[in-house]
Amino acid sequence: MNNNVDDKMTDKPDIFDKIMHLPGLRVFEPLYKKYKEVLLYIFFGGLTTVVSIGSYAFFNIVCGMNELIANVISWILAVLFAFFTNRIWVFAAPTKTVQDFLRQMVSFASGRVTTLIIEEIILLVFITLLHFNSMIVKLIAQIIVMILNYVISKLIVFKKEK
Repeated sequence: MNNNVDDKMTDKPDIFDKIMHLPGLRVFEPLYKKYKEVLLYIFFGGLTTVVSIGSYAFFNIVCGMNELIANVISWILAVLFAFFTNRIWVFAAPTKTVQDFLRQMVSFASGRVTTLIIEEIILLVFITLLHFNSMIVKLIAQIIVMILNYVISKLIVFKKEK
């Protein structure tokens, strides 16, 4: 049995490389190649924020769930989405074994738990205690979390081996 979970992840051009090579977009290709990781992180970070805020709004506003519980559920959904998009496209960090994959996933989730605690404190203080607008506070917290998550992912979880 082959334990390599990333046989298909190679240095071949990914879908974003192919899109940037389309006529009309080629003019941006040098900029894209230079800043690919950051641009993809911003793109997928934006989508992760949509997943987080959308699911938070659903559970908090539509379902009437407590903001802290709704935030934990939205966090779980966003972390799952972010892990796979970050490891496949942003940091292109394949693993050779299932054990390495699981180690990477646990490391990623651990970093995100740290930022979840920070986000929960922000929500507790500004929504629960100070009664600020829930969605505005959630959006500001997401920006802070996105920056911290990039640093953790880049320097710890998906760091390139020398």
